[in-house]
Amino acid sequence: MPLVVKCPDADPKEIRFTDLRQWVLDLPGFDDDPKHCGEKTLEAIQASWIDEAG
Repeated sequence: MPLVVKCPDADPKEIRFTDLRQWVLDLPGFDDDPKHCGEKTLEAIQASWIDEAG
């Protein structure tokens, strides 16, 4: 489930990375190592979310 669907009221331009990280870790099916979820990864997720939200 994409974040744009899971958190429809969230503005991806205004979210804190601590919140974004937790939302990503809580996504159904997330099975990656949480240690790999650093600032650069979160920036890429945020950028994709902004593009997707249009």
